[in-house]
Amino acid sequence: QVQLVESGGGLVQPGGSLRLSCAASGFTFSIYYMSWVRQAPGKGPEWVSTINTIGTNTGYADSVKGRFTIDRDNAKNPLYLQMNSLKPENTALYYCARLPRPNYGMIPLRNYWGQGTQVTVSS
Repeated sequence: QVQLVESGGGLVQPGGSLRLSCAASGFTFSIYYMSWVRQAPGKGPEWVSTINTIGTNTGYADSVKGRFTIDRDNAKNPLYLQMNSLKPENTALYYCARLPRPNYGMIPLRNYWGQGTQVTVSS
């Protein structure tokens, strides 16, 4: 059974940083592309970032490029998202997601998302 459990969200001031983590279990983590997806209140899901199986290639939405960094540890199974220079418009529920195939920009079915961690950027 695929399990993805996010953590690390919270309330942060504009310009601040957060590091999200996602603990993966129930599948062979190292053979899947993984992504972060977010959903702000009243809006549809938005792709944030994707990393390939061995962590050598990444993709980012234009809105987060240069501020967010995705990473993974295949030995321990977590996925990370380092978020710097946070802005109020980054407020959302952040989900990690397992991709069914190699792709950058894809939002997979919700079956393959975790439960999310709330990020709130506010002064």
